[in-house]
Amino acid sequence: MQRAIAPELSTWPDERPQLLASTCDHCSATAFPVQPLCPRCSREQMTDVALPRTGTLVAWTTQGFLPGAPYLGDETPETFVPFGVGLVQLGDVVRVEGRLTENSPSNLSFGMDVELTMIPLGHDEKGDEVITFAFRPVDSKGASE
Repeated sequence: MQRAIAPELSTWPDERPQLLASTCDHCSATAFPVQPLCPRCSREQMTDVALPRTGTLVAWTTQGFLPGAPYLGDETPETFVPFGVGLVQLGDVVRVEGRLTENSPSNLSFGMDVELTMIPLGHDEKGDEVITFAFRPVDSKGASE
């Protein structure tokens, strides 16, 4: 069985999942993940919105060490493989930090197009596969690699 690491973050298991955010009805600020209060004006008038599935990589790095608890990945210090982490501009709406499916610096570039995807992260205490969101590079024709 599969489960989302945080079901409130996206519309997964939809076929084409989207991340969920909040937009303030007063000042139009958008926040990810969903927030009860506006981060700009502190009002409670927030409306949930689905974010664009594609965006632009504006900053990135490589996570070169095994994350600490409560990380749900199956890796051990011996099997850990570094992974990419990026800041993605989703349309003109909001920037989201997330895992990248690509971890080779030579295959990542500032301004590259990326697309939301869902990937396995590890297994929970019941043995269920834990799924999380990530961004994957999109080729110049718009088809995912």
